[in-house]
Amino acid sequence: MQTNTVSELLQKERFLQKVILKGWVRSFRSNRFIAINDGSTINNIQCVLDFENTDKETISRINTGACLEIHGELVESQGKGQTVEIVISEIKILGDSNPDEYPIQPKKHSLEFLRENAHLRIRTNTFGAVMRVRAALSFAVHKYFTENGFYNVHTPLITGSDAEGAGEMFNISTLDKNNIPKNEDGSIDHSSDFFGKETNLTVSGQLEGETYAMALGKIYTFGPTFRAENSNTSRHLAEFWMIEPEMAFYDLDKTMSLSEDFIKSVIAYALENCKDDLDFLNKRQEDEDKKLPVAKRNDMNLLDKLKFVSENNFKRVSYTEAIDILRNCKPNKKKKFEYIIDKWGADLQSEHERFLVEKHFKCPVILFDYPADIKAFYMRVNDDGKTVRAMDVLFPGIGEIAGGSQREERLDVLKDKMKALDIDEKELWWYLDTRKFGTAVHSGFGLGFERLVLFVTGMGNIRDVIPFPRTPNNADF
Repeated sequence: MQTNTVSELLQKERFLQKVILKGWVRSFRSNRFIAINDGSTINNIQCVLDFENTDKETISRINTGACLEIHGELVESQGKGQTVEIVISEIKILGDSNPDEYPIQPKKHSLEFLRENAHLRIRTNTFGAVMRVRAALSFAVHKYFTENGFYNVHTPLITGSDAEGAGEMFNISTLDKNNIPKNEDGSIDHSSDFFGKETNLTVSGQLEGETYAMALGKIYTFGPTFRAENSNTSRHLAEFWMIEPEMAFYDLDKTMSLSEDFIKSVIAYALENCKDDLDFLNKRQEDEDKKLPVAKRNDMNLLDKLKFVSENNFKRVSYTEAIDILRNCKPNKKKKFEYIIDKWGADLQSEHERFLVEKHFKCPVILFDYPADIKAFYMRVNDDGKTVRAMDVLFPGIGEIAGGSQREERLDVLKDKMKALDIDEKELWWYLDTRKFGTAVHSGFGLGFERLVLFVTGMGNIRDVIPFPRTPNNADF
């Protein structure tokens, strides 16, 4: 006889049928009612036990967290809050759970406590909902690109280049740490290392992705990336997942349109396919809002915010226009910003991005044409010589959610930029080859997957939207 899932059983309309269910105990009350969840839905199913005719030792083992196999009959529920329930005919204990040791009890736990128990927090309603939404968004990403003619490319995790030029990379080496070979100038001699040169974990698959776009036309990468930034904030991780499409024959305008359509599409998919989980997360956010001062509460609930983004156009604003707005806004004039905007060329912070989105335009914003001095070497220089064809997509609550550019396709200009930034041409000879052999206009962008999940779920900390967060001094699981 086939095992049923909770999700399947809650949708059943045929009663008095024999069913088998396997799952974990969420609660057991009155020695009669067992709430079972198997991860297939946020909802539990109630299983009714015949206390008088059940072995007392078995009853003593039905504790929160225990794993059970239940045989019984699906009937119309007589209680409130559920349409069906299972009248148990047989029960097996598949895995015990000691109530004195199991940390996830049927009560509200703080997120900090749950992070300390990241291996078990998935058994709570909140994290079950977040991770099911995460899985749906991941599927939606692949679905969108596949349906739009993109090829998925697996770019390397081990690299000898720093795509972002920030230097915050995790080094990979097999050298003996107790006897590291040195060159005459005191630097590390990597010639006897595994790869014969210095290598690191990647911060981006973009550069390799560009080479494939210049043959396949439209590609995307979707994989883990790493950044050794010693930042303990609610928005940073040392290990995170990036979505990076690269498109031949796309200028920045087409790329901005693609990024908007892509983001709207995956959010719409979640709204359509994660209704129960998003309803729960929406209520959770509303309950959290009630604890805050009125001035700090969200202007829209989670569902309204998601629909607003998926159903409305993003506002396109040049960096220069944005700087004028920020320089003349009240928070800047009254010095309420932590970083005061006083001149063109400033690198915008999250507080500036959120002001533009949440207070000024009151909609998602795409900023474009940034100063060349604050952007990466591979971005195409505009005719003014001061700005580059770069863009950032800004969202309420989190600021930048995606960033991209039209890539510099002109070999001479790219080489001049690399020289000015002291980037060794020998290290990126293969990248320069794409400008020597059949160069063309091309563009791409990167979107941090965890920031997307953060936005869609309404969670406040990026550590709560990835199964096992990697942050400074935290790699326990």
